[in-house]
Amino acid sequence: MKRAAIIVLDGLGIGPAPDTAQYGDAGSNTLGNVARAVGGLKLPNLEKLGLGRCSPAGIHGLASEVTPTAAHGIAQPASAGKDSTTGHWEICGVVLEKAFRTYPTGFPVALLDEFARRTHRGWIGNKAASGTAIIDELGAEHQRTGKWIVYTSADSVFQIAAHESTVPLDELYRACMVAREMLIGEHAVSRVIARPFEGRPGDYRRTAHRKDFSIAPVGTTLLDRLAEARIARVGIGKVDDLFAARNISSEHTPTNDDAYRRIERALETLDEGFIFVNVIEFDQTWGHRNDVEGFHQGLRELDAWVPRLLGLLRADDLVMLTADHGNDPTTPSTDHSREMVPLLVLGPNVQPRSLGVRRSFADLGQTVAEYFDVPRLAAGASFLRDVVA
Repeated sequence: MKRAAIIVLDGLGIGPAPDTAQYGDAGSNTLGNVARAVGGLKLPNLEKLGLGRCSPAGIHGLASEVTPTAAHGIAQPASAGKDSTTGHWEICGVVLEKAFRTYPTGFPVALLDEFARRTHRGWIGNKAASGTAIIDELGAEHQRTGKWIVYTSADSVFQIAAHESTVPLDELYRACMVAREMLIGEHAVSRVIARPFEGRPGDYRRTAHRKDFSIAPVGTTLLDRLAEARIARVGIGKVDDLFAARNISSEHTPTNDDAYRRIERALETLDEGFIFVNVIEFDQTWGHRNDVEGFHQGLRELDAWVPRLLGLLRADDLVMLTADHGNDPTTPSTDHSREMVPLLVLGPNVQPRSLGVRRSFADLGQTVAEYFDVPRLAAGASFLRDVVA
């Protein structure tokens, strides 16, 4: 019985890619900068796996001379862009030559007016902004008028915020579906995101009912190949949203701890198949908020969970820990950063050797495709024979 998993630690970049400066992210190094900011990381379980040996530059506090128990390396992004959709698609074998369109100065007014006509509510906002800042700024006006708060970021996203007591969740989700239908062709964006919140003026808080509406993948993904072969696919976190629910369904997880618990349950109950996970808080909770200490605590919690993960693995299991982009909480920016990502490959039969610098995130998906003996993906070079004797 074959089981494989890719666990994406959203936003946990490990250092600059060759083209990081071209994306305006010079100086970004999520894991390295957090390590320096806290005076060195103490992550004994991840260190033992080989995390300190993943980066050629090393990671302050993690020994590089340790004899690792996992295969280890880093992967550089081959796709244009630095968002979660792009990163997850690339992991699954779809490499984008052109990045999704962004709207740093806001969306065309004519487009928003048509959105308002179709959804029967007006709009306010229409700018690039922090999600927590814009609800603090416009939440009271939204509640008074019933108008949507529409905003974006440095990523290709159309975000709609609404108070759960002012607009029912079902209506917010329907509005996102309207926007998703509109934002195609020349106005195509990667994701439309529902951003519900609660509370009162001065104390607004986003809720766990966020929902992403992604554009459908533009090529054949690992998930498609596995579905064609009738291999079970278990989603944890927002992975279904990132693939427009094509050949994946998912249990959403508002916290990392929730994701870890669901991974454990999947490993306890799944006899054969693929587990695809997005672990959200390194990005959503700490990276976007420039919360270095929160990020550091999240790393410690991940490290403490690793033995539980290892204890649930069967002899032939193949598990990969990686990321989809960076989100450096130590830089002035609160946006994603163009970075390399770590690669740790675990399993009782995995050979603990260096995988070097992989030329694409797609190498992970290609490896899983070979592991399950499904047709090759369009992108990526499998490293299966390097890690499994």
